[in-house]
Amino acid sequence: MFNKWRELPEELRAAASVAVEDVLKVEREERVLLITNPRREVSLISEALYDAFLERGARPVLIYQEPKSQMDFADREVISALSASPDVIISISQSKIGKDRDAILKPYVLDGKSYDHIFDYLRRGTGKARSFWSPGITVDMFCRTVPIDYPDLKRNCAALKALLDGSEEIHLTSSLGTDLTIGIRNRLAMVDDGDFSSGGKGGNLPAGEVFISPELNTARGKIVFDGCIATHSRVILIENPIEVQVEEGFVTRISGAWEADLLAETVTLGEKNAFELEKQGKLAQGSAERYARNSRNLGEFGIGLNRKATLIGNMLEDEKVFGTCHIAIGSNYDEDAPALIHLDGVIKKPTVTFIREDGTEAELMENGTHKGLLS
Repeated sequence: MFNKWRELPEELRAAASVAVEDVLKVEREERVLLITNPRREVSLISEALYDAFLERGARPVLIYQEPKSQMDFADREVISALSASPDVIISISQSKIGKDRDAILKPYVLDGKSYDHIFDYLRRGTGKARSFWSPGITVDMFCRTVPIDYPDLKRNCAALKALLDGSEEIHLTSSLGTDLTIGIRNRLAMVDDGDFSSGGKGGNLPAGEVFISPELNTARGKIVFDGCIATHSRVILIENPIEVQVEEGFVTRISGAWEADLLAETVTLGEKNAFELEKQGKLAQGSAERYARNSRNLGEFGIGLNRKATLIGNMLEDEKVFGTCHIAIGSNYDEDAPALIHLDGVIKKPTVTFIREDGTEAELMENGTHKGLLS
């Protein structure tokens, strides 16, 4: 065990035990793959998890690679380890696990759905693996936000999923000028409720959000991001609000100060890199145009539900903050809008209303305050 040669903090060991026992419910002899980077914060968390898996009687393997960005490929050794089809897959990374260079060129196809990463194929495709992934996690965040009331979180996630699944549109406003309508017909919400105990399940740790892929070509209006935003180089806390115009599901204009410039630069990189990868033979011929176009797609709407999360400039935690919502530009989770980027942005005090199939409305939040629909 790692803790025989390096004493790990007790609160870190305790949080790791919660992740292994309460979140994953790992059983004896299960095969576990841990993927991390040689950086202090993520390495310490991975070592604590490795010990917790051993204490549970599982069979963990820990593999290191250099940190990867939104634009980088995972090391081939990591993809090979994933190809062994472990029961549990954990990514504790400084940023991203990295793209799958083989699958992005020749995607896995199962039951009519396409997967451009073996990680997604094993979990959401075959349903054999369960997992959690924590890009940008820190020891402090892990210790604060992982030991939470999971039964309460699960109840709230289920209630919110039911509201989303029974609605046709979302209307989002804010005091800074957000006024956005998103169609969600024939879409089903996904939950990150911290119950990753069976094959096919997975999500972030810290857990705590419900999210949905917008119906293609339906989102319209204006978004004003005022919390934080993900870019190609880092997540930034927003000082000057970013205004984003949306028409027929796509971003048409980004305006504001330096934060807006950095977001626009990242979207442009997503567009340009699609054609560059196709030129290099790293993206299937004829697919670059679709990937580039979807760099401006509205790929996600989500609601934060973790009561211990705070806005700190780290998207992994920021998008889970209770009383906020987030919207992503780029790829979606229904696998019908592939892109090289997925850029989450947080809105701090939104008013969120769901329009049901029968035309009635249900207001979830007003200026960031929940209206009693959740426990």
